[in-house]
Amino acid sequence: MAENQTPTNSSSSDEIDLGQLFQMIGNGFGNLFRAFLRVFLYLKKNAIILIGLTVLGSSMGFGLNQIVSKKMKTEVIVKPNLESRNYLYEVVDEIQANIRAKDTLFFKDLGILVENLKSFEITVESLGDTRKNVKQGTKYLELLKGFEGSSEAISDIVRAEILSKNTLINHKIAFYYKDPIIGQEYAQKLMDYINSNEYFTGLISVYRGNANERIKRNIELVEQIDGLIANYADKLAEKDSPVANGTISFDSEERVDLKGLFDLKISSLKDIENKKLELNTKTEAVKVINFGKPREVQKAFFGKSIVSIPLVFIGLFFLVSFLKYLNEQANNLQ
Repeated sequence: MAENQTPTNSSSSDEIDLGQLFQMIGNGFGNLFRAFLRVFLYLKKNAIILIGLTVLGSSMGFGLNQIVSKKMKTEVIVKPNLESRNYLYEVVDEIQANIRAKDTLFFKDLGILVENLKSFEITVESLGDTRKNVKQGTKYLELLKGFEGSSEAISDIVRAEILSKNTLINHKIAFYYKDPIIGQEYAQKLMDYINSNEYFTGLISVYRGNANERIKRNIELVEQIDGLIANYADKLAEKDSPVANGTISFDSEERVDLKGLFDLKISSLKDIENKKLELNTKTEAVKVINFGKPREVQKAFFGKSIVSIPLVFIGLFFLVSFLKYLNEQANNLQ
């Protein structure tokens, strides 16, 4: 008889457990709904205060937008030439330091009035991942140590190439000011000052002179090659000028490699193109790629004050209410 009653007790226990589970779930939803009602009643009770804080904050934000003067900026995209990257950072720091110090003599030589430099600021930043480039360059330089004993020339050439790639990265110079007309004018004068360095001016002059001379020599070489090819073409028309393996033979002592002449001509023409391109880009120490127009600077806080100030007021109200609630609970415990 005892064995026949055991399944009945087990089934009854399972039904009790399921009933308790459903009851717990129901209680949980009930508590959640009651919590939602409490929040709704709290907001309903303080609706006038919340609406008042929203209107007050929005009004203050609108007023701040009207009172706070707008700041303008001009962005200049530049490319340092001939390892002038460090110079660019140093000269920008020098200008900014003179702005803070209100150095009248410094700016007088540039035709700039210190009185007009209120809120004026200049910054510079790289537009490339300089840290990554420098890290890669350092890694390659470490690998080159193995070549120092065998071929110092190879090591120097590759080292120069790595350093040039790491330094010739586009940069952005930003000028901040209030008056768009004066600010743009002063930005141009300061860019002229940056490119007035005597060392780099002389270096650019020598570089351009060498490039022009290189172009001239290459043009003469191409003309000579064209003359040789024209003469050989005339000789080729003669019956006793055999051609074998791309080489023309005029007699038993003279042979000309046509392929070598054409390769030399193509190489010279490419060199002329590269030198002309370099002459176009290397006109100054810091090549100006794009000189931007004045545009307004959007500040993080005041630019969105119509939204942010009401949110701050409402947040403070909730914080005060929560502290009052905690104080009441603490008093009840006492």
